[in-house]
Amino acid sequence: MASEELARKLQRRLAAEQAAAPTPAPDPAEGETPAKGSEPGTPETPGTTDAAAAAADDDSSTSSSTASSELTAKLTRRLDINDGIAAPRRSKVFNPYTEFKEFSRKQIKEMEAMFKRFDSGKDGFIDLMELKLMMEKLGAPQTHLGLKNMIKEVDEDFDGKLSYREFLLIFHKAAAGELEEESGLMALARLSEIDVSTEGVMGAKDFFEAKMQALSVGSKFEAEIREEKEERKKQEQDRKERRAAFKELQSTFCS
Repeated sequence: MASEELARKLQRRLAAEQAAAPTPAPDPAEGETPAKGSEPGTPETPGTTDAAAAAADDDSSTSSSTASSELTAKLTRRLDINDGIAAPRRSKVFNPYTEFKEFSRKQIKEMEAMFKRFDSGKDGFIDLMELKLMMEKLGAPQTHLGLKNMIKEVDEDFDGKLSYREFLLIFHKAAAGELEEESGLMALARLSEIDVSTEGVMGAKDFFEAKMQALSVGSKFEAEIREEKEERKKQEQDRKERRAAFKELQSTFCS
């Protein structure tokens, strides 16, 4: 399996890093050259050499332990992802046009412009105070707790603010019927879609009304196609019946 192969690779890497760890310095008492800077005949302070060696051993052990912990954590997470226990971390870069296919390019551009307009800090996020200002300008002010609940409902990374993707997620949930009718997010979705729907979706006053209208038009179009097919089938059947009647009449005269 892929997870077992990955586990073996990481284990081999861990073993290689442990083998490459620096070896402790040799004890000068065993006949090695005295350390640089020491003078011949100068008595060494008792325990100095042993302390230096112990410190080197501790540093080597700490480095090896840290590497082992990091690799173990990576291996565990990768195995959990492969087993479906943990979800992979979402990349910070995403393509809204492919991820939110229910919206047109014009609608996404309008929502992006709206996001940037209310991102007064220009940091790529809408925080609590910026959301408060947005809801006030849209004519649907919220309490402090209400604002926090609005963010919490789409805050996938739990940072207490709205990224551009999380902002689009509001409209995705609204279009999918996943928001409470009286929630602050539903009010935001309805009120903030006015500009988009006026130009982008057949001139409707409300985005969701426009979406229902588009579905209705699509259904009517499909119904007309079915009627045309039925009419063609009926005409073809009439022609067959007329040809059959003509052949029967012709055979009567020729007999």
